[in-house]
Amino acid sequence: MFPLSSQKKYWTFNNEQHLNELRKKQNEKFQETHGEAEAEDNKLDYFLDSSEERLLLKQYEIYLNDFCRRFEPIMPKCVVGTSFHYFKRFYLHNSPMDFHPKEILATCVYLACKVEEFNVSIGQFVNNIKGDRNKAMDIILSSEMLLMQHLNYYLTVHNPYRPIEGFLIDIKTRSSLTNAERLRQHIDDFIEKSFFTDACLLYAPSQIALAAVLHAASREQENLDSYVTDILFNGAREKLPLLVEAIRKIRLMVKQYEIPARDKVKTIEKKLEKCRNQENNPDSEIYKERMRKMFCDDDLEIDLQANSAADMSVLNMSH
Repeated sequence: MFPLSSQKKYWTFNNEQHLNELRKKQNEKFQETHGEAEAEDNKLDYFLDSSEERLLLKQYEIYLNDFCRRFEPIMPKCVVGTSFHYFKRFYLHNSPMDFHPKEILATCVYLACKVEEFNVSIGQFVNNIKGDRNKAMDIILSSEMLLMQHLNYYLTVHNPYRPIEGFLIDIKTRSSLTNAERLRQHIDDFIEKSFFTDACLLYAPSQIALAAVLHAASREQENLDSYVTDILFNGAREKLPLLVEAIRKIRLMVKQYEIPARDKVKTIEKKLEKCRNQENNPDSEIYKERMRKMFCDDDLEIDLQANSAADMSVLNMSH
């Protein structure tokens, strides 16, 4: 149950300010660690600031969603939701300058497939990626343990999909609304948009689900207020003010979401290629040397030079 879950205890936060502080802290930490050679005046031009990082990650969340939509075989909704959770959680405690989102993105989706028991092999998975699939496989498998470590191995995610089904069954049974199924498309659209916001890091899945249902009802010119007050919370009206406020904020977050400007993202991506941590860049010689030391011993020599010209940026979801 969500109230007793690791998601509630460790990955649900009080407000957006707390989330922004965590992200800003990681940005400052990276600059302190990697900015010794840069003068203070140059740091602003050389490194990404926290707002640029946020814009970049918003764009890669769009890539994540597009990748999941195009995935074959068809991906269950719970895998998509869990992928978003992992991606957002990872970058609360890491900077995109340290770990490029194009590599972490695919790893989040692959790990979510496993956790949600969507049975696809790594071979099937990388068949959905354009470019050098062997290199994609290497990057995903080498990043999987890293991702789990930074999630503190709390991998179970409670998505809003089960509460949605519960609400729809209850509405069909106990409310006067006719043909509740007509709400479903609006609900799905709302939930998809909610994953582009921080709602899943701030609110319970049941609150997000109810916000989606009420939004869908309003789109169909229906009113479910009496269902919520007289049926759903009959005998627990003292909880209504907090619920109403939470639903209002969730709906506002979804309404106010803006797609990042593509020209700004391109500028940020160019800047990122210069300031990213080369130790975590699969194209860099530093990374290749580290991999050589990890996987080679005195009896086994792997020739990485043969692959030095290969395109390691195969997980760029923008193409």
